Amino acid sequence: MSEQHQSQPACAPTFTDPNLPDLSIVIVSWNTRELLAQCLQSVAAEQSAHPQLRLETFVVDNASHDGSGALVRTQFPWVHLQENEDNVGFAAANNQAIGLCRGHYVLLLNPDTQIIPGALQALVHFMVANPRAGAAGARLLNPDGTLQLSCHPRPTLAREGWRLFHLDRLYAYAVYNMQAWWITQARCVDVVQGAAMIIRRDVLTQVGGLDAGYFIYSEEVDLCARIQRAGWHIYWAPQSAVVHYGGQSTQQVAAEMFLRLYEGKVNYFRKNRGQFAATVYKLILLVAATLRLLLSPLAWLAHRERRTHHLTLAGHYRRLIFALPGL
Repeated sequence: MSEQHQSQPACAPTFTDPNLPDLSIVIVSWNTRELLAQCLQSVAAEQSAHPQLRLETFVVDNASHDGSGALVRTQFPWVHLQENEDNVGFAAANNQAIGLCRGHYVLLLNPDTQIIPGALQALVHFMVANPRAGAAGARLLNPDGTLQLSCHPRPTLAREGWRLFHLDRLYAYAVYNMQAWWITQARCVDVVQGAAMIIRRDVLTQVGGLDAGYFIYSEEVDLCARIQRAGWHIYWAPQSAVVHYGGQSTQQVAAEMFLRLYEGKVNYFRKNRGQFAATVYKLILLVAATLRLLLSPLAWLAHRERRTHHLTLAGHYRRLIFALPGL
């Protein structure tokens, strides 16, 4: 789905219960202390700039060992902090806070993000103006201000094969051609990135929270699919802009997260398309990974940085091949 949609003019949120927050923000953190502080500072700045927007903020710390919990307690006492003794995974940690949210809307926000002024108010206004929107994603930006992947089509076996063999360079099929989109127009899409995703709390009550069967990755893809099956629409709302530094937690354990990425995708196909589709997807992964390994000696022809990148990636694909039977 990629139809253009022009939202109605922003209007002040009007809710039936003014005693409830307009927006509940949920942030799951794992060893991102400095970025988490920057993220919370941007939330505080947004609240100061728009005092009429009633916010509540939750941070769930997944057993960080960098002092993230102490930072939140001492510097951000207005945050509702939950500290886990173990890393329970991204989906399960989000659900811990979602169950406590009182806001009319819930915003899933990564700790490695920075709110651009007006972004939170724009998201809430968009949801008020579009009553059939079950969820919406902000326009994600790289630190240099360039556009980052913010949404994508629903995964299919064909699209995943297309992506794995890098055919989007020839024709955008597994991704949206977002560079051609107007940033003044919202779009109805299949999936929005979970880095800055707003959801109606009533919708979460209807379809359930994130599936804790996903440790990390593909949990927002699964949630978007359930929201759409319930008859709601998913939107990319570029009026709201958020800087996303990207992968700051996962880079700490890159090899493990590479396997988690494809574990999540296999789980998605198994749950939403059945065991046969999951098996076919694993075969597609096997072919793509094997081809990568066969071509990996060519990396020695590249300059040092590219060579290191390609050889590291080849190592990840080698581990993926051995892990595939158990996924």
